[in-house]
Amino acid sequence: MAILMIGIDHNKADLDVRSEFSFTTKKMTEALDFFMGQKGVDGAVMISTCNRMELWLSTSEDLLGSPVQMLCDHMGIDREQYDQYFIERENKEAVSHLFRLSAGLESKIVGEGQILTQIGDAAAFARSCYATDNIMEVLFRQAVTAGKRVRTETDLSTADRSVIHTALEMLKKEGITVEGKKCLVIGNGMMGRLSAQTLMDQGADVTVTVRKYHSGIVDVPFGAKRIDYDERYGLIPDCDMIVSATSSPNYTLTKERLEPLSIDHPIPVIDLAVPRDVEPEVAQFPWATLYDIDSFQIDIHSDKFNANLEKAETILDEEKEHFREWYEGRDIVPTIQAIKKTAGEDVLLRMTPMFKKMHFADGQKDRLEKEVEGASERMMNHLLFGLRGQLSDNTFREVLDAMTAVLHEDKND
Repeated sequence: MAILMIGIDHNKADLDVRSEFSFTTKKMTEALDFFMGQKGVDGAVMISTCNRMELWLSTSEDLLGSPVQMLCDHMGIDREQYDQYFIERENKEAVSHLFRLSAGLESKIVGEGQILTQIGDAAAFARSCYATDNIMEVLFRQAVTAGKRVRTETDLSTADRSVIHTALEMLKKEGITVEGKKCLVIGNGMMGRLSAQTLMDQGADVTVTVRKYHSGIVDVPFGAKRIDYDERYGLIPDCDMIVSATSSPNYTLTKERLEPLSIDHPIPVIDLAVPRDVEPEVAQFPWATLYDIDSFQIDIHSDKFNANLEKAETILDEEKEHFREWYEGRDIVPTIQAIKKTAGEDVLLRMTPMFKKMHFADGQKDRLEKEVEGASERMMNHLLFGLRGQLSDNTFREVLDAMTAVLHEDKND
């Protein structure tokens, strides 16, 4: 069996290439169903964000062919055209990458926290598609645990927790601030809401677009104004900044629709979407300065940051070791469970003669027997996992075999 990961390397692939491998919910469902139908694939999870597409597979020896080729065949694209952008990892390297990813160490903005939520959401979505097996479940659960530890035990925030935070910090260095300014946020999904809230936190007057087809309460940050999506162009001449963050397959701003507008002041236009929300030709307008997701980087080399980075790596090593122990020892879990159960039954059997001499109120005897049996199992569990931490894998397996034999003999006497 193996753990495999394939993905588009965001260090090599520009925004247009990443857009080709951006999966909507529908496309992701179809891809997971496709891979679960392949011989040798036992579990699958896909992560699709603005910066990456990664597919994780739990496979058996029956797997035939390359997962990269399978994905390209499923998408109907020529592998040779995009082969240079793919990266493949397996087993230890794949596990290490996922844990570093969960901690924000593989993000363009080091330490950003959104990826942790995205990893958890990816596992939950795959589960809803019946695509996860036990290995994928434990791997992603352990990765999220590792990411949470890094978030709580270190400080890698560097004052930049998301792309919008980074964008505003970068613009601030260029003399552009948002306090008291009118800002239009196109989109009220997760990224749109985060952008709106961040702008308001910095003192901006924020308006968020909403769609007519939304029913009930539209979730926009408290204090933000709202405008119908179709009316967005009418607000733009009065704006000081535009942020677009939708999952729309179409451009939210086009050169053709902007051309008739009379705009006499500079407007930063920040496109946080993959695929792009804003038509690239919008940058040709003298009033527009267009930024996309690739425009924002972070370069922090302080001693404090490096110390926290080292601590984060230590935490990840610990959590990876926990997963390794589980992964390599998952075949002996049934043996451990059997030993615990036998030990509990044995202790209870030995105490039965004493129980018979005692007088109990109604139900008291049953409760005591369950407590004795449970305490015996917990004691054996503590002993076994203590031994596992002290002994080599081969020696521990020999101990389990010996204990199984002894308990089996005692049971037959």
